[in-house]
Amino acid sequence: MHVLGVVGYSDTGKTTLLEELAERLAERGRVATVKHLHEFDIDVEGKDTARHRAAGADRTYGIIDDGEWFATGSDRTLQGTLEDLAPEFDYALVEGFSRVPIPQVVVGDRDHAGEALATAPDADAIDVDEVIEALDGTEPFETLGSLVRRVKDDPAAERAGAIATFTGQVRAKDAPGDDRTEHLTFEKYKGVAEQRLADLERALESRDGVLSVELHHRTGTIEAGEDIVFVVVLAGHRTEAFEAVSDGIDRLKEDVPIFKKEITVEDSFWVHER
Repeated sequence: MHVLGVVGYSDTGKTTLLEELAERLAERGRVATVKHLHEFDIDVEGKDTARHRAAGADRTYGIIDDGEWFATGSDRTLQGTLEDLAPEFDYALVEGFSRVPIPQVVVGDRDHAGEALATAPDADAIDVDEVIEALDGTEPFETLGSLVRRVKDDPAAERAGAIATFTGQVRAKDAPGDDRTEHLTFEKYKGVAEQRLADLERALESRDGVLSVELHHRTGTIEAGEDIVFVVVLAGHRTEAFEAVSDGIDRLKEDVPIFKKEITVEDSFWVHER
């Protein structure tokens, strides 16, 4: 799933721009949108789901017969929302959230944390075609769920009896007395890393019994406890699936040029230099 933020002040036409982007991207795939709200007034007083929350429910859903629904709760984050959307959608458009480091279109002089794919004084000056082309070149937002969904949708899935996965995450400590790792930063050798990942997927898929393979390694800053890397293998039987997952993560770490910087509470260093 490709994620794009649209940020700007209320008088810059950012909502109209997001609507135009959604209409254009819907011609290419499924689109979800997320809006940053400053006030929240759906079902907050006196209605049934508000009573459910008052009774202790962390999240409540309202669903009607034709399938429309809403949800309320206090624990929803943008990251968690994108993770839920990734298996089902091709694009997520995010209005607001200027402080989140996602690819962004910036209208007006709004401060922003993510890479600016386009900037302009107002929405009318944004070239939507150029934005979509730039979005295609960004790193997709992947989760274990989105990769599992992809192999399940493979035409060969009808011959599969196993899906095996590996998820690597940021380890806070190697031992109880170690300095805590706050986060890791990953950088890839652009072009080469992507080609090596594709070559490795094809090599694993050439094995007897292996039907489909998806590999993904995140880049940028990843906090302690967050996921870094995924290996997903669709195979005829569990033995081939487990072996391909194990070999896949070993070869990814050995062959794909992705460099890791570790930041602890006391120090920071590039791991390959040690």
